[in-house]
Amino acid sequence: MPLILIILFSCSKPSKTESQDDFTLSADLSSLPMLESKNIIFYEDSVAADMLRIMYVNGFRTIRMRLWKNPAEGHSGFAEVKAFAKKVHSYGMKVWLSVHYSDTWADPGQQSPPAEWQGLTFDDLKDSTYNYTAMIMKEIKPEIIQTGNEINQGFMLPYGDINENERDFLELLSICSRAVRDNSEALIMIHYAGHKDALAFFSKLQSIDYDLIGLSYYPIWHGKDLDSLKHIINSLSSAYGKKVGIAETAYPFTLMWNDWTNNIVGMEDQLILPDFPATEEGQRNFFEAIVNMVKNEEMGFGVSYWGAELVAFNGPEAKDGSPWENQAFFDFNNRSLPILRVLGYKTP
Repeated sequence: MPLILIILFSCSKPSKTESQDDFTLSADLSSLPMLESKNIIFYEDSVAADMLRIMYVNGFRTIRMRLWKNPAEGHSGFAEVKAFAKKVHSYGMKVWLSVHYSDTWADPGQQSPPAEWQGLTFDDLKDSTYNYTAMIMKEIKPEIIQTGNEINQGFMLPYGDINENERDFLELLSICSRAVRDNSEALIMIHYAGHKDALAFFSKLQSIDYDLIGLSYYPIWHGKDLDSLKHIINSLSSAYGKKVGIAETAYPFTLMWNDWTNNIVGMEDQLILPDFPATEEGQRNFFEAIVNMVKNEEMGFGVSYWGAELVAFNGPEAKDGSPWENQAFFDFNNRSLPILRVLGYKTP
């Protein structure tokens, strides 16, 4: 059982001048500031190290993080994310920001606007959306920004419901893009969960100014056919002339658990078998297959792994801990796993 200890920070800062190719290898570490507040230690080669340092030396040059407007507990709010982004930039890494335009999770199951925006006229909502997005670009300074998270049904519902009011949805999305373009040179990503019906969804966005298509891909929700995923990635880039990447994916290294919080993946029928068993090498091989799939596409942009930091952060008997510790980048003793070596090299 892992102990909650005092986190140790590396004193050495990686060089910002190392050459990089055009492929973006990223990990979503949105909860890392919360874990750091709990003094969780992570280990690389049995040595305690700052997680951002661990990511950097293994070839990750971009860190993804979410932003909530006014979260109840403060985590993933503006102040925390601004400080986290500054720390990421200090390592010479890029920030990939997923703006939820909500006070909490925004995904295909829920897309509630921030409480302070509920009840606004549509004109006032447009002004608030522009001003908020402009402030993000000026103060957080992401290199990649998602204007909305998994917006299959739209965002800031009911205002931006793509099924009930497609015109207002497109207008809100256009305002987000304008705020980004007016205040930065960041790449704009539109994020869709899964790949089913993705071609039809992006066909509605041809009036929108954006750069990248991002897809979520989890076998448990989006199917186990990697050939189908590859086909859709190729079809999207061909149809719309955009680079395509995987904005979220994950896979287990075990079906066991390290706290008393129910895990999202815990059964063999949720796996892609026999190719990718729930083992340390199976997890690595799955991620490597996704990375290579996107990297080998002419218009492949990159891949970001979701929940790399989500170890059992509330202790071994917590019922309000991590539902993801068996899919993290670290084992049940918080030691780095082979998945981190997906690029096959380490920066000194």
